[in-house]
Amino acid sequence: MESLDFRFPSAPARPAQGATLCGVVGSGNLEILVQPGDDPDACAIAVKTSARGFADTWRAVLDAFTAAHPAGGTRIAINDMGATPAVVILRLGQALSDYQGGAR
Repeated sequence: MESLDFRFPSAPARPAQGATLCGVVGSGNLEILVQPGDDPDACAIAVKTSARGFADTWRAVLDAFTAAHPAGGTRIAINDMGATPAVVILRLGQALSDYQGGAR
């Protein structure tokens, strides 16, 4: 397993609940836990992944996501078992939406 830690500037998220868990760790998938963070203008992301050597790819995917979605004020934990970038973006969107109260 490889552990990666990132911090990205991002517009503040509006939480509807204290924490949310989305997804299931399994072959080619991942789970994401979104919790309140300590900086309203940044998103801290910790990744634990079975796929070693992809830090640059993770950074690019997560940077694009936090630039496009308000995620400031959150702390996100990702447990990955080889998910593709498309699955990561999908699951992050689901988790952040749940954290903010779901579809409105």
